[in-house]
Order: sequence, then C-alpha cells, then structure tokens
Amino acid sequence: MPFQVRRRGKLTYYYTGDRPVLSALVTEQLPDGDLKIYFAGLTGGYSAKGVLGLETLTRMDPEIEIPLVFRSWEKWLQDAGLCDSLAQVDLIEVHAFGCQPKEPNPLVDPIGFAAEQKRLREAYARGYSAFFAEQLPENGVPSRFTVHLVDVPDTAASYEFYSVGMLQRALHPEAPAFR
Repeated sequence: MPFQVRRRGKLTYYYTGDRPVLSALVTEQLPDGDLKIYFAGLTGGYSAKGVLGLETLTRMDPEIEIPLVFRSWEKWLQDAGLCDSLAQVDLIEVHAFGCQPKEPNPLVDPIGFAAEQKRLREAYARGYSAFFAEQLPENGVPSRFTVHLVDVPDTAASYEFYSVGMLQRALHPEAPAFR
C-alpha cells in the first residue's frame, strides 16, 4: 500500500490508511538539507511479515527477526522515495524492547524459562552485531537502549525496535530525497 504523505513545516509524515495510529516514517528537514528520519517501532514477527509480504512467520528467533526489521525499514525508505538502501542512512540510535520468553511457563519450568531468557539475549546480541558487521560495514554503529518487557503486542516476536537515523546530503547526493 503506498504511503500517504503529510507535510507540516519541517516535518513530513509517511503513513497508510485513513485514520492511522502512527506513521511508519517521519522525516525532519534539518537546516543544512539533511533529513533526520524517525522509524516506527517494528518487530520481526507479524510486523515484518506484513511489511515484506512474507509467507512464513518468524517466532522468537532474534537472529532472523533483526534483519527482517531492517529490511522492512529499507522497504519503507524506498516506498517513501527517500533513498535506495538503508546503507545510505546513518542510524543514530536504536531502541529495543526485548520480550520475555513465550514459553516455557516460568511457574511450571523456572529453570527452562531462565535458559530461554539467556538464549534470547545471546541471540539478540549476535543478530544485532552480525547485521551491522555484515550488512552495513561502512556505517557507524548506533547507540542502543534496551528494555526487557514482559511482552509486546506482537505475540510471535522476541522484541520491538524503533530507531532514529540521518540521511546526509553530503554523503549521498544521489539519494532520491536530494534530487
């Protein structure tokens, strides 16, 4: 579904639907022409499945989910006509909300639950660092803020991310946003 676009002063909102709950992207035009980009919260579960039109649902697997979130944000950048690749955006900060394991039940199997927590946190760290090392090796690594929650609305996901990045005109004058 194509984005609807609303401009208001220095801000541009990219959203879908007649009564959106949130914008997928919000850009802020900086005085030097660069764009600060705010990416909506997204998971690698149901969220990414919907954005990317995937056949399968990834469930509680951060090493698969993390790249799906970044692929979804890249698709949004392309759909909005801002740039061709997430590699053109320098991510400044990523806020991650990590979920507690969906199973086993901590009351029935507290040792198994603790082991699953450990597995998820280790997989999250591997997936996150692997993405930047392998997919964005020329970019800097953003600051990260992580909170562990009981759950997020996406019942398949192990976490939810949102991010802030910058598309810099001096580094990427060829980006569609600057043409």
